[in-house]
Parts: sequence; structure tokens; C-alpha cells
Amino acid sequence: MNSKTGLTLLRVVMWVGCLAPAAWLGAGALLGWLGVNPIEKLTHVTGMTALVILLVTLAVSPIRRLTGWNPLIKVRRPLGLFAFFYALLHFSVWMVLDLGFQLEWVAEDILERPYITVGFTALLLLTPLALTSTKGWIRRLGKRWATLHKLAYVVTGLGLLHYYWLVKADVRLPLLLIAVFVVLMAFRVQKWAAKRGARRGRPANARATKEPVSAGAD
Repeated sequence: MNSKTGLTLLRVVMWVGCLAPAAWLGAGALLGWLGVNPIEKLTHVTGMTALVILLVTLAVSPIRRLTGWNPLIKVRRPLGLFAFFYALLHFSVWMVLDLGFQLEWVAEDILERPYITVGFTALLLLTPLALTSTKGWIRRLGKRWATLHKLAYVVTGLGLLHYYWLVKADVRLPLLLIAVFVVLMAFRVQKWAAKRGARRGRPANARATKEPVSAGAD
């Protein structure tokens, strides 16, 4: 299998996998199989899907470096957009269906409930990442684009904290997701440390010549 065919298959798997939760929820809402509390089910599934996709997005760079398959990087931006889609859907279900679009209640919960404050902050930080995920914005922002998109680490951390604080009894799943996040961040810390060490060991004239920053935060 050549790289082009492999990338096509990967994109198909990504689209099917990312759209499946939305399709399942849509069918469930129409056919009434979301249980006795459909709003809670909608809120949980959309939030969990957003977190899982964020973690998969952060896993792209480590997997690419371990496998050496560079075309993998091409699925990272669409994954990030899917994460934003589910995060926005998660927030919309809570605001519209749970709180009846009562903006004063929404504001009160955001200000007074720490787990909602953290989750809302994560959504706010994710929004500019989604809006600048086009080739045009990558060209306009240049190196600043990669710097901006490092906010994905903060967004994922806040999203996991939101989930951990939300769960009141069994925290095994939140802790598992947090452990995955820690491993993915440890990979990046190791890479940053290696780069810094390499720069310190370069001659002064070699430091002036830097490779262009690749699109996207590793």
C-alpha cells in the first residue's frame, strides 16, 4: 500500500469515526433510545467525544515521529475541527436544552461553578484555534500560527479538569484520560528538552540558521 492510498484510508476512518457519535445521537434522539434522561446522554457523549478527539489530535505528532509516516500530520487539523464541533455541541446542549437558553442562568453557572468555568474557558480558547485552522490563516500568521495552536495543550488540560471535577463518584475514566494526556505531554517535554540541548551544543554561526517552523503545534 502506497502513502497516498494509506492516507485516503486514514481519512475515511477519521471521518467515519468522528461522525459516528453525532449520527448515533441524532438517530437516538429521533428514535427515542437515549434513555430516561436524553439531555444528560447528549451532554455526556458530546463532551466525552470532544475530549477523546483532542487526545487523538495530540497523539498525531508522537505517532508520526515513532512511525516516520509524515502524511499522518494531514489529519491533525480536521481532527481539531471535529473536537471543536463536539465541544460547541456539548456547550449548546447544556445552554439550550438543559438551561432553556436562560442567559442569566448560564452566566451564573459559569461564574459560580468551577467545573463549568473551566469548561467554558476551554471552549473560549479552542474557538480561535478552530477559526484559524485554514491554509489562509496559516499563511497570514506564519510562525505565530504554531505558537497560537500550542493552546491546544491548555485546552485539553482544562477539558480534562472539567470532566474530573464533574464526576463525583467513579473517577477512574477521568484519571485514565488524564494519564494519557500526561504521557503525550511527557513526549513533548522530552522533545523540547532535546531540541534545547542541541541548540546549546551548536556553534554560534549555526544557531543563526533555523529551520522553518512546521504548520501546527507538535
